[in-house]
Amino acid sequence: ELVVQFQVLNQSCQCLAWKPRPVGVWGAESQHVVAGYSDGTVRVFSVSRTEMELKMHPHAAALTAITYSSDGEMILSGGKDGIVAVSSPRTGMTIHVLADHKGSPITVLQCTRKQYHDFGVEGGELWLATSSDRRVSVWACDWLQDKCELLDWLSFPAPAGPEGLDSLPPSLAAFCPWEHGVLVYVGFGMQKEALFYSLRKKQVLRKISLPAFATSLSLSPAAPFMAVGFGDRLLRLQPCSIGDPQDYAGHDDTVHLCRFAPSGRRLLTASHSAVLVWDLTGA
Repeated sequence: ELVVQFQVLNQSCQCLAWKPRPVGVWGAESQHVVAGYSDGTVRVFSVSRTEMELKMHPHAAALTAITYSSDGEMILSGGKDGIVAVSSPRTGMTIHVLADHKGSPITVLQCTRKQYHDFGVEGGELWLATSSDRRVSVWACDWLQDKCELLDWLSFPAPAGPEGLDSLPPSLAAFCPWEHGVLVYVGFGMQKEALFYSLRKKQVLRKISLPAFATSLSLSPAAPFMAVGFGDRLLRLQPCSIGDPQDYAGHDDTVHLCRFAPSGRRLLTASHSAVLVWDLTGA
């Protein structure tokens, strides 16, 4: 059932994210969505009030990734030109502009809470940015104190001049929900694999072989396994401790999106013209 629809004329919505629910408010559903558009604008919509609450223009290029900070107080957005902006949905002001990935489209932005003394840097949040040139930057920040410090910078090698690939598989990274201080990376590289990298040890801890280069990735918040989508219409549920991977067909094209529900009991995947919802209660 379609509940509400927001339409922006003459612009395409490139990315969106739900505002996280407040800490300690159980059962409260988020009622705000932030969306990034092809003209470089960011719009915040209220679902409950069915209206646009805020429009910002922090980018000169089309947006390719967007997310809220883990407390919902900031919006992080990344553009096709590699610029990352940090904006306040309260004031509509952009407070940080980061050009470290300039020249390569941002593919992923993700935030996570951290312990105050983790990694020896101040602030209560970590966030990462991934760009299509196989680079990942990890930042520690304290938005209230206006602090944003580079914690780590990763560059993953790849063979030159691949033949037979019209476009390279995306570079994707995510913080590991069940293993703190670890991030998972997939992308075009020397091998078809998922890499588990420790931010504390500054090294790759382990690798999981994949049947092809991944086109989408999501890590379960409830158990140590991940969902990986591929270009040949395949979805793989991959255990990250023990057990064999399970492969599923059923998509009509490249599986370009995997997303676990916050409970971990359902998985949403999308291809060209189909959205599938998977029940994982038996997993």
